[in-house]
Amino acid sequence: MALRAAARGVAFSHMHEIEAVQVVRLSAAGPRQERDHVAVEAPLEIRVDGAPVTITLRTPGDDEALARGLLFAEGLIAGGGRAGPRVLAVHPQGEQGIELHLDAPLAAGGARRAFLATSSCGACGKDSLEALRVDLPPVPPGFSVARAVVASLPDRLRSAQRAFEATGGLHAAGAFDAAGQMLVVREDVGRHNAVDKVVGWAHQAGRLPFSDAILCVSGRTSYEIVQKAVCAGFPVVAAVSAPSSLAIAFAEAYGVALCGFVRAGAVTVYAHAERIG
Repeated sequence: MALRAAARGVAFSHMHEIEAVQVVRLSAAGPRQERDHVAVEAPLEIRVDGAPVTITLRTPGDDEALARGLLFAEGLIAGGGRAGPRVLAVHPQGEQGIELHLDAPLAAGGARRAFLATSSCGACGKDSLEALRVDLPPVPPGFSVARAVVASLPDRLRSAQRAFEATGGLHAAGAFDAAGQMLVVREDVGRHNAVDKVVGWAHQAGRLPFSDAILCVSGRTSYEIVQKAVCAGFPVVAAVSAPSSLAIAFAEAYGVALCGFVRAGAVTVYAHAERIG
């Protein structure tokens, strides 16, 4: 049962992101039964022209953007000047499926996924380490951003996390311009899903590449976050927690300024510090 978290004074445009549950709170005063709210996690099957491509676990909402962003990051559809099949139409298939219709078949031997990708890892469905390698040009030099702007982004991201206010269980990703103005923010139970929703929004709007914007994510930064950022053209990625070693190596190789531990005005830059003024 999805509902409005009125008790916390938060309104939602997507009621299906949140579900009410009964909990028992334990404290020195004794047990107390209450109603609480949790983030919804549910499967979504993505199909292309009748054929299943993957099943991902996500928070319902922005499913078209999620499908577009995921397929774009996998190199399976065109966008932002990149060649490939173009999306002609997108049709929901109930609450747990979505189908994209393209103007050409998916390329043979393209990126393949196992038929389940968890909400925690966008690379978990890859069938080999070789599949982690991507054929992408580096993000062009030139774009830079002030340290103070980067330092302000986690708070700006947090202020837009409406569902997080009620659940404490959703990640977020957002695109911001060089002045720190929000372009788009999306939430999901999976960090990589939230990024896919941001990229998919831009794909649908014809906004790619994000060559003059910063990607800010909640939590840590792992390989798949940076890989998706490179696909979308982001020159800067910022996160409130630490990056992984593979994320740092990928950012260094592809020209992305990778910032971690962006908290309380401080920024730690792990790759391409020349982009941060």
